[in-house]
Amino acid sequence: MSDPWKPAQYEKFREERAQPFFDLLALVEPRSDLRAVDLGCGTGELTSELHRQLSCDSTLGVDSSRAMLEKAAGQVGAGLRFESGDLATFEADEPFDLIFSNAAVQWVPDHPRLFERLRRLVAPGGQLAVQMPANHDHPSHLAARAVAESATFAPLLGGYVREVPVLAAEEYARLLFDLGFQRQHVRLQVYPHLLGSREDVVEWVKGTLLTDYEKRLSTEQFVAFLEAYRRELATRLDAASPFFYPFKRLLLWGTLS
Repeated sequence: MSDPWKPAQYEKFREERAQPFFDLLALVEPRSDLRAVDLGCGTGELTSELHRQLSCDSTLGVDSSRAMLEKAAGQVGAGLRFESGDLATFEADEPFDLIFSNAAVQWVPDHPRLFERLRRLVAPGGQLAVQMPANHDHPSHLAARAVAESATFAPLLGGYVREVPVLAAEEYARLLFDLGFQRQHVRLQVYPHLLGSREDVVEWVKGTLLTDYEKRLSTEQFVAFLEAYRRELATRLDAASPFFYPFKRLLLWGTLS
């Protein structure tokens, strides 16, 4: 499968996507000589902010998208570096003082197993900070499922439908506790986005959710998928301008006792 991630498309809503990162970063406790890793670092601009604001001794940004890493290359230096890697399988020879992941773990299935593996990467007394979208029940996401399951696209996708592994907030609190993060912060937060129109919702999901379908379809098929999605969305959302787009996210932080 080709790399469907397009930095320019993803960053059309840079400010809206950045706020949850800064809210998550605010939960992290600054400590001296911090060794951090940012899993799913994207273009690296926010990873650079993490590295700077926490005065990290070293920070590693990891992403599986070559296009994102090409843009991140301009941030390298002063203890900050990037490498290609998959969050679903990432391992390291030494643990980190901070495992940080912003808007990435929603792509990895089986979160109890994922968080157990991430726990093994946290040094004694270290911290885990994770932010993930929890908007899978919004019409913008349900419309994509409806199109994927339609008679037209189900055969082209081989029956594939994007399944979201995100759990309820209280389940993450229990999971963190069971993994040794007794001191923790878990919250579900709604981010109110005021977009120009309903069409901006299409542009939003083109940079994230719909990439999962784009990489499974030919260019012509995805163009048709996108038009079907646009029509389906019009039956679920009003045509208000400006358009109010509430977006739910989970923010998790814990430190090992």
